[in-house]
Amino acid sequence: MIDLDPTDKEILRILQIDATNTHKQLSEKLHKSVATINERIRRLKKLGYIRKTVVILDRRKVDCNLIAFSQVLLNDHAANTLREFEQEVIKFPEVMECFQMTGTFDFVLRIASRDMDSYHEFYRHKLATLPNITTVQSFFVLSETKSETAYPIP
Repeated sequence: MIDLDPTDKEILRILQIDATNTHKQLSEKLHKSVATINERIRRLKKLGYIRKTVVILDRRKVDCNLIAFSQVLLNDHAANTLREFEQEVIKFPEVMECFQMTGTFDFVLRIASRDMDSYHEFYRHKLATLPNITTVQSFFVLSETKSETAYPIP
């Protein structure tokens, strides 16, 4: 972390929980001027601490009832093969996250779909068509006990 003072850290904590806080609300909570808050947020964005501001939807309300974590093993580990897989898989709207991993599998994907039938369609007509895939092993979420988007800030 680049020299973030307690005020910067508190701005990040508050915005991670609720990014709809206005600069005025932040200034009241942190006892700083609106201009100071505005400048700090602009600086935090410029430094890359704040990448983007989003709304987190209830996945069930938008008919994404099935979440799968799919481990993918490729048959070739050349840099261009890994890069090509990443470039292709991120084009699929069902793929919410893609992580390159250590261990037995090369990638873990978090996939959101309506139901098992739509996951099967995704798997058969999209994921399985990508080159160099040796194995896909998928696990389906039964329940969600905790789902956070806020990172702890020391």
